[in-house]
Amino acid sequence: MSDQTPPVDEMQYERLAHEALRGVMRAALERVLSDGLPGAHHFYITFKTRGAGVSVPPDILAKYPDEMTVVLQHQYEDLRVETDKFSVKLRFGGMPKSLVIPYSAVTRFYDPSVKFLLQFEEPEIVEVVEET
Repeated sequence: MSDQTPPVDEMQYERLAHEALRGVMRAALERVLSDGLPGAHHFYITFKTRGAGVSVPPDILAKYPDEMTVVLQHQYEDLRVETDKFSVKLRFGGMPKSLVIPYSAVTRFYDPSVKFLLQFEEPEIVEVVEET
């Protein structure tokens, strides 16, 4: 047995890698914002509905109290891409609903047209959720 203690990752490389990969997701959304979805590309974005900074309407939160997946393909409006979050208006049962999703709340980003998947560690969950 070794008396050496394992090294401590004071650089937090795992966190830095996840932040960099979230930057890939943000860059993809920025491209959609400026040019629209090219070709057959579309996104499945899964996020924790009780993640810090998430804002979803109460009826959506009641239906998806833990996690939900949204699809950005044909019917979405008002996409806004910011440094730490994005917002979008989607239709649920024909009714438009606005969602605000911090990148830190996203657990999966998938573009099935090219089988590109990013998977992230579980975000911190908050008790109080902002509602719109």
